[in-house]
Amino acid sequence: MNLLGRLLKGFRFGVLPVPGRLLAVIFFVFLFILPQVVHLSNYWLLVLTFCSIFAIFAASWDVLSGYTGQVNFGHALFFGIGAYGSALLWKYVTQPGDAGTVVHLLQPWVTIPLGAVCATVAGVITCFPALRLRGPYLSMLTLAFPLMLLGVVFSFKDITGGEHGITEIPRLAATRFDEYYICLIVMTVAVLIMWKLTDAGSRYVRTGLIFHAIREDEIAARALGINTIRYKVLAFAIGGLFAGIAGGLYAHVMQVAGPSTLVLPMSFQAIIWVVFGGIVSIYGSVVGVYTLYPLVEILRGPIPQYRLLVLPVIVILVLLFMPQGIAVWIRNKIERECPRCKLTNVAWRKQCRACSASLR
Repeated sequence: MNLLGRLLKGFRFGVLPVPGRLLAVIFFVFLFILPQVVHLSNYWLLVLTFCSIFAIFAASWDVLSGYTGQVNFGHALFFGIGAYGSALLWKYVTQPGDAGTVVHLLQPWVTIPLGAVCATVAGVITCFPALRLRGPYLSMLTLAFPLMLLGVVFSFKDITGGEHGITEIPRLAATRFDEYYICLIVMTVAVLIMWKLTDAGSRYVRTGLIFHAIREDEIAARALGINTIRYKVLAFAIGGLFAGIAGGLYAHVMQVAGPSTLVLPMSFQAIIWVVFGGIVSIYGSVVGVYTLYPLVEILRGPIPQYRLLVLPVIVILVLLFMPQGIAVWIRNKIERECPRCKLTNVAWRKQCRACSASLR
C-alpha cells in the first residue's frame, strides 16, 4: 500500500501537472490498448512490433551520442552483435536428442539477454580506442567497426551463414499479437530506464547531469573532479546494452540474423529517427520511430516509387521549421519552465504552481 501510495502521489504531482509527461503516459496506454479495440492485421502488428524494437535502438543511440556528444556513426555494430549473439547461442548451444535430432538448450528469453551482454562488452571494447578522439575523427572511427564485423561475417560463412545469415531462429511467441506485447513491454521498460539514467533533474541518479556536463564542456567537467573517461565508457556500455536487446528482439521476430543488421543504413536510420523526433530527449526517439517507420509503410502502397523521396523531404521540412525535433517543438509549445524554481508548468499558466513566480 505504501508503494501504491507513492506511485499515485508521484503521478499526481509529477505527471499530471506536466503536459509532456502526461502525453507520454497517454501514448503508451494507447499502444497497450490499441490491439484490444482495433482489429489489426498481422502485417500492422509486425510494423508496430518493429517500431517498439527500433525505438529501443534509437533511444540507445541518443543516450550515447545525444547526451554525451560521442557521435557514433556505427551504432549498428551493437544492434548486429545482439542479433548475431542471440542467433549463434541458440544455434550452437545444443545437445543430441532422440532419433538423431538436435535439442537447442537456450531459448530466446535466455539468448537475447546474453546477446545484449555481448553487445555491452563490445561497447566497452570499442570505447577505449575512441577515448582520445573528438568530433569527426571519433565518428569515422565508429563507422569502421560494423564494417570490420561485416568482414568477419563474410569470412566465416560456415559459422555465420555469410550473406544469407543464420536462419530458422525461433520466434518470440506463437502469434504476432503476443510478439507485439512482448516487444512493447520491453520497450516501455527500456525507455523508462534510459530516461531515468539521462534525467539531469533526477534526485537519485546523477548520470544524466554528468552526461550533460561532458557534452557541453568535457574539460570543465574534468576540472570539477568528474572522471569523464569512466562515464564515457558507461555511456558506450549503456548504448551497447540496449541496442543489443533491440538486435536480439529483431532477430527472433524476423527469424533471421543477417548482414542487414550491420549495414551503414541501419546506423543512419537511428540518427534520422532521433534527430527527427528530438535529440537529447529519449521520448523524441520514440516519437521519431513511431512517426517515420509507419509513414514509410503507408507510402509503400500508393506511391512506392516515390516514398524514398517523400521521406527525406518531410525530414528536411521538420528540421527547417523545428530544428530541435518535432517532439521537443511540441513540448516547448505546451510547457514553460519557471525562471525562479525551474519547475515545469503548463504553458498557459500565468504563475508557477510551486513558487507563484510570474511566467509571462
